[in-house]
Amino acid sequence: MFPMKWIAGIALAAASAVLVMPVAEAKKPVAVLVSDDDVFAALREASRNGDTARAQELASRLGNYAIPSYVDYFRLRPRINSASEQEIRDFLNRYEGSAIADRLRNDWLLELGRARNWTLFDEQYPQFVVNDDTQVKCYALLSKAEKGQNVADEARALLVAPQNYGEACASLISTLVQTNQFTADDFWAQVRLVAESGFGGTIRRIAPAMDINEKILMQALEKPDAVLARGPGSGRVSHEVFIVALGRSARNNPERAVKALVSASERLSERELAQSWAQIALPTSVKLAPDAVVYWHRTAGAPLSLDGYQWKARTALRAGEWKLVKATIDSMPASLRKDPAWIYWLGRAQLAEGNKDEAQQLFRSITDQTNFYGQLALEELDQKIAIPPRAQPVTAEEIAPMANNEGFRRALKFFDMNMRFEGYREWNWELRKMNERQHLAAAEFARQKNVLDRMVNTSDRTRSEFDFTQRFPSPFRDVMLSATQRLGLDMAWVYGLIRQESRFILNARSQVGASGLMQIMPATARFVARKIGMSDYAHGQVTDINTNIVLGTNYLNMVLHDLDDSQPLATAAYNAGPGRSRAWRSTLPRAVEGAIFAESIPFNETREYVKKVLSNATYYAALFESKPQSLKARLGMVAPKGFTASDLP
Repeated sequence: MFPMKWIAGIALAAASAVLVMPVAEAKKPVAVLVSDDDVFAALREASRNGDTARAQELASRLGNYAIPSYVDYFRLRPRINSASEQEIRDFLNRYEGSAIADRLRNDWLLELGRARNWTLFDEQYPQFVVNDDTQVKCYALLSKAEKGQNVADEARALLVAPQNYGEACASLISTLVQTNQFTADDFWAQVRLVAESGFGGTIRRIAPAMDINEKILMQALEKPDAVLARGPGSGRVSHEVFIVALGRSARNNPERAVKALVSASERLSERELAQSWAQIALPTSVKLAPDAVVYWHRTAGAPLSLDGYQWKARTALRAGEWKLVKATIDSMPASLRKDPAWIYWLGRAQLAEGNKDEAQQLFRSITDQTNFYGQLALEELDQKIAIPPRAQPVTAEEIAPMANNEGFRRALKFFDMNMRFEGYREWNWELRKMNERQHLAAAEFARQKNVLDRMVNTSDRTRSEFDFTQRFPSPFRDVMLSATQRLGLDMAWVYGLIRQESRFILNARSQVGASGLMQIMPATARFVARKIGMSDYAHGQVTDINTNIVLGTNYLNMVLHDLDDSQPLATAAYNAGPGRSRAWRSTLPRAVEGAIFAESIPFNETREYVKKVLSNATYYAALFESKPQSLKARLGMVAPKGFTASDLP
């Protein structure tokens, strides 16, 4: 993953070679499409923009293109809502069993759901292989509900991420309310969840299901302080709107929200009061406010969102309240309790209460997982982190089928054109059909083709046969060794960071311009070049391997020293900025373990980034030093320190 401040992700637009020729009296230069690949890239763009006429014209010029299925897809996709059923069926039959056919079926299912064409939807849905679209799943439940089937429990389990709802899930909520499968409690739980996420459009869609004026709900989202000034009023609707407004107000002014709740407390039931404190506790927890743990103690078992449960536990961890940690994890939905993070922290809570046998049982249940918490669990059982025995090397005979795999061939073609989204789809589609031995062979094939990110991701899938030279490659070792030795920097940590930053994609570039292996922003590159005396530096050099590593390692070293040589703090700073890392440290109530600091980072991306980078670094160190390592030692302790601004970009 790429740094949050640099907007993570590789740009999906194709890096096409086009000639730009001026046209007399034209306002804009006209791109001349030189090759079939240029035409294909333009077709892809036209299709994404919904430009049907342009897509048709470009597709007609690609009669003999190397990837005909995608030409046909990009030609058909912009008019999926007007194409005939037969035309869509012809495409699905022609490319049956392919990744792009499954993608088109996804598109068609969304259209069928919007049209409420349940006959065709129910026929096609069981054939949707990937089935990773929340809206399609909502339409599937809506189809069942409209036939009189009870889907309330399935819907409650599905409806946890409002950013994925769209029309489908909003319609499902409304239908379940209107058919009494969802109670008023279910409805208001969804309103609070949507309000937490800030998706006002969904509020507008579901309000009529309870005959509620949407303006009342929208005011709670958009002008919460005005709602709080009026107080809770009387009746459930007024009380629930007041509760929503508390959560929204607490994002900007927790003190005002607390004052409003205290003033209104006698007019609220115990249940409403508990829910109100939960609404205030969540945003104050994300702000790392010291009073957040006090507010959580007042929630008295109120039902929470998935974020609510997790932030309640994180806040208890920061406060060192192990009893609250245990109680919170015990109350989590099963889907969360199975997460290795909460298995580990429940084990720690059991240990803190003297329940050693229960704790060790929990730790043992995740020690086979090669992730941050699997590693920490090993150390709780007095074991160090070591590299597992390497599987028998794959043979040329095992690799040969990978070179002949049509899906992999398409993926490589897409990677050559920097169309990584399509390349990933094709590559991962083929991996679904393979066993672990074949995964190792596919990873080795990726190594041979110098597609190291696919080597890493493919090898990461194995659970019983391992090749950590695939999972943790160290290309450009001489350059890296020279750069890190000169600075006295931990090379294992740098590789751990690159593995998370760019996955060793040499031309990795974020949407706002961060470049290369170490994903360096232009301003940062200029700053570091000036600081280290690289007087001949020019912007284009940032993608040069040597220059990128020199600039990246120097900046990482500056960040490390700026943050008292703490790898957790410096890793967070590399992703989210030195100022944020300093601010998060300044809110600590006491010195905490590095793992607790990492788990309580407010930004989702940065939180996962820090854990993955330091987990990676521990494995790299085990590889480089050929001996077991301690992640706990790498994490160390993070102590509070008053906030001061950083001079680093």
